[in-house]
Amino acid sequence: MPITDFLERNAEHYGDEVALVELNPGMRETRRITWKDYALIQPTDDRPYRHEITWSVFDEKANRVANMLISRGVERNDKVAILMMNCLEWLPVYFGILKAGAIAVPFNFRYSAEEILYCAELADVDVLFFGPQFIGRIEAVEEKLSRGRLLIYVGENTPTFADNYHELVADCSSRKPDVHITDDDLAAIYFSSGTTGFPKAILHKHRSLTQSAEMEQQHHLQTHDDVFLCIPPLYHTGAKMHWFGSLISGSRAVLLRGTDPKTILSAVSDEKCTIVWLLVPWAQDILDALDAGDVRLEDYHLSQWRLMHIGAQPVPPALIRHWKDYFPNHQYDTNYGLSESTGPGCVHLGIGNDHKVGAIGIPGYRWECKIVDDNYHEVEQGREGELCVKGPGVMECYYKNPEATKEALPGDGWLRTGDVAVQDEDGFYYLVDRKKDVIVMGGENIYPVEIEDFLHTNPKINDVAVIGLPDKRLGEIPGAIIQLKKGMTATEDEINDFCTALARYKRPRKIIFADVPRNPTGKIDKPLLRKRYGAEKLVAQEISLKKKKS
Repeated sequence: MPITDFLERNAEHYGDEVALVELNPGMRETRRITWKDYALIQPTDDRPYRHEITWSVFDEKANRVANMLISRGVERNDKVAILMMNCLEWLPVYFGILKAGAIAVPFNFRYSAEEILYCAELADVDVLFFGPQFIGRIEAVEEKLSRGRLLIYVGENTPTFADNYHELVADCSSRKPDVHITDDDLAAIYFSSGTTGFPKAILHKHRSLTQSAEMEQQHHLQTHDDVFLCIPPLYHTGAKMHWFGSLISGSRAVLLRGTDPKTILSAVSDEKCTIVWLLVPWAQDILDALDAGDVRLEDYHLSQWRLMHIGAQPVPPALIRHWKDYFPNHQYDTNYGLSESTGPGCVHLGIGNDHKVGAIGIPGYRWECKIVDDNYHEVEQGREGELCVKGPGVMECYYKNPEATKEALPGDGWLRTGDVAVQDEDGFYYLVDRKKDVIVMGGENIYPVEIEDFLHTNPKINDVAVIGLPDKRLGEIPGAIIQLKKGMTATEDEINDFCTALARYKRPRKIIFADVPRNPTGKIDKPLLRKRYGAEKLVAQEISLKKKKS
């Protein structure tokens, strides 16, 4: 059953019920609404920007998008990209692409102009939907980007080089297009990167999306009465695949713009949210605000909030223990996954397994797991090795990259994750290290080699290693261990100024001047560096937390 069928089912059974709410506390109503079927709640002086749409309107919008694309020549398996911040248009556009038989290609909103162009060319994108936040970046590469591509602007004051979304779809039919879709049809391309930082295009079929939706509902026992608070960006597999649980259950979801503790707790309280997916930094911010007395739980209506789950990066056990101090009745789950496995959930802790906090968990719904050595032989329980997963959510391939595909998919249905793990005697899996050497900061991947290559262009630097350093709020931050050339001197401020040429989130948060150790084969000894500079900070954080509690 393709994922689009669930939307049509919800429109039929729950047509007049609210499907999506867009909530932006930092914004007032400024947009001119051009569609008569847009349900609008006008904000008062003390009420934030808030829109909502029903399941029937959601489905009709998706149909209009699909029919518009078809009328503009989009055919089956053409690639249509989305570069937008979370909003009510995001998911109808996504489902409209799928209903047209095309392949949806979400773009990371952090992409620079050059990265937008690179990914558009890598994925053979034919159409690009983009929002007002990206006009400058699109304009910078518009001459190359617009060659053979349709650029569709979703917003007001359309730039001259793009077509207006609302005008294009206004007169299109809201009926389902005459396009037959099956589980075997191609559905989406998501971008990931290896240790070099160059994006790889991950191709999935509809069956992957359906598997993710059914798995989410099974894992978190979602019912039609649940309300899901979605904060992370929808381009990310994590956010969208978690929302798929709402799609399966036909329940309401809230798209929240804003991550500070008061904003999150107010949204949970006002919208009566029952399920919230948080990244580690946001959960830590809530705890810090509670510890400092900046927010008080008694000021909010939170009794209906039943489940808090976290994914996208390793979760410190101390954080969950502290969370339980304030929310002792919360159900909790940790989700592990990667875009190659259709996002989170191929391994998950599971509700009721709080005694195993620290583990990533057990195989998810319809998934299998195993751990192998360097020769791809399965290891005994208790031994470390590379985690492999198998299930109906495994990608088809890396688009136009057969070499990387062969490395990740040996041909027996298993996906090599590149993560080192170990299984305990109860069958729970624990991550030991990331074989791919990726730093995960606040749920975003940062690739050390890219930063190292950049720092190597500094004439004063002889050698450099970038590693993830533990951080209480972000999980990890990039730290650069820099070995200067003989006779050279430099300061932290000087290196930080040099790094302003990097995207802000890629800049090292800590500079350490020291020798860079290498092993006998010439490779940087990063395990030694992590031990040297990471463990001490973790201990300090644990001591600090204990002092706060006492």
